Amino acid sequence: MKLPISDTSKRLGMIGFSGLLIALALNFFLIPGNIFGAGANGIAQLISAIFNDLFHIKIGTGYLIMLINIPIGILGWYKIGRTFTYYSILTVAVTTIFTIILPVHQLSTNPLMAALFGGVITGAGVGFALKYGFSTGGMDIIALVLTKTTGRTVGSLMLLTNMIIILTAGFYFSWESALYTIISNYAMSRVVDSIHTSHEKLTAFVVTKKADVIISTLQKSLIRGITVIDSKGAFSNENSKVLMLVITRYELYNLKMRIREVDPNAFINLVNTADIEGNFLNSDQQELLRREQLTK
Repeated sequence: MKLPISDTSKRLGMIGFSGLLIALALNFFLIPGNIFGAGANGIAQLISAIFNDLFHIKIGTGYLIMLINIPIGILGWYKIGRTFTYYSILTVAVTTIFTIILPVHQLSTNPLMAALFGGVITGAGVGFALKYGFSTGGMDIIALVLTKTTGRTVGSLMLLTNMIIILTAGFYFSWESALYTIISNYAMSRVVDSIHTSHEKLTAFVVTKKADVIISTLQKSLIRGITVIDSKGAFSNENSKVLMLVITRYELYNLKMRIREVDPNAFINLVNTADIEGNFLNSDQQELLRREQLTK
């Protein structure tokens, strides 16, 4: 699907922003503090540190990040989508360039501060990338593949897939380094989940006298099932309809705008949904249905 120029520009800008954030976290907090990042970045740090200690060979972390992401990028190409993988590869390239260009400089000698700030900044880079429809490569892609099959949040899956990095850091370097790595990865996962909220579900109850118009409008922009319930106002004693539908938090803005366009007087009540059972379409299934509708 070809993106509008404005959307493409936003993504390209976010690629530079995300890549810069991750490079800053690595070179200013994680690497000088001997704290290991998440996913491919952490693996690259480990390999670089081990080669430097054992063989006295210095391999730049940026180059290793690019090398590790090649097979993972192939997985994303086939399992997630070409557009997603294309932008993710660009993000990895930008991260690599910034990591090579920026000097490794220790901003804080306190390892706890380095772990927290490194994790938060990394989480912001990863979270904004996922929010705009791509990733920073590495375990982000693996976590998204697992999310499609398990329904778990991206942040929690990334935390689980990083256990090998934590254990290696503990055995090879020190368990103190491993503990600070856990703190950093936890901070990263919380920030990712606070920014990347597409997994969060909301149930919308829309009270309206223009149910047919709203349903027609919503079905053009949202591929979601809508339940229609007859209702009657206790104060006005007038008949109306209640439309009930479950959406993701990413779809909330679109829902509000479409309803306000056709019925400014509609009353919208939003309820957090803890869990759902049944046929709730993910983004890939929605895209497939849109394509089928266009071909009819």
